Amino acid sequence: MARLLVYHNPDCSKSRATLALLEENDVEADVIHYLETPPDITELKQLLAGLGMGIRELLRRSEPDYSKLGLDDESLSEEIIFDLVCRHPILIQRPIVVKGDTAIIARPPEAVLAFVGDAA
Repeated sequence: MARLLVYHNPDCSKSRATLALLEENDVEADVIHYLETPPDITELKQLLAGLGMGIRELLRRSEPDYSKLGLDDESLSEEIIFDLVCRHPILIQRPIVVKGDTAIIARPPEAVLAFVGDAA
């Protein structure tokens, strides 16, 4: 079985719960603390392809930075949004779990168990 990648924010209860579920089920994962090492645009595009979604769907609209940065402006180009997300990774939904070319946002955290089972 290929190893999982988990884009993790230790301050997020859903992210912590996802890691705990993986550990409880003896599933090894490489953890990426994406606030410390944010993805670049290429990595972000790969994540979005694996998730099957666009950049706007990945945004945490409840984050204060979302409004501060004007991301509610529908006229912003994707290029600008990608740049802002790379500079402000707190805007990324979490946790993201990646296996091969596919990924999910593990919300609720229990979704990771089905993902691991499906991807095995």
